[in-house]
Amino acid sequence: MRVMKFIIVVAVVAILSVFALGQAAPAPSTPTLKHVPITRTPSTSGKEMFKTYCAVCHGLDGRGTGPAATAMKTNPTDLTALAQKSAGKYPAAHVAAVIRGQAATPSHGSHDMPVWGPLFSSIDQGHEAQVQQRVTNLVNYIETVQAK
Repeated sequence: MRVMKFIIVVAVVAILSVFALGQAAPAPSTPTLKHVPITRTPSTSGKEMFKTYCAVCHGLDGRGTGPAATAMKTNPTDLTALAQKSAGKYPAAHVAAVIRGQAATPSHGSHDMPVWGPLFSSIDQGHEAQVQQRVTNLVNYIETVQAK
């Protein structure tokens, strides 16, 4: 009887040890996006705004390989291929609509990717001319990174 109790106690301890070790194993690390307040970047430089607002997801080269890209549910668009995907013509009006949140895209406007129009409006205190300048300069800069 004592041997049976000893075996049961050892078995219970072994089982609890296995569960404890399983609980202690670190979970695989998945990248997460850290949301930070928007900073004010001069509206006169599309390149600077791109670096500040877009490159974290789209990458400095615009190919969709920024440091936050792996944490997103939908891969960021390769901005260098917009003209190629539009029969060789850069879709400036569509790009502006996406930035402003007036065109449906899988990422812009989701929890992962903000719509920049309202954010630009907030940092420019609702001055529509400033917002339009930001959008226009960003659209023009993105045109310069199109693949030839």
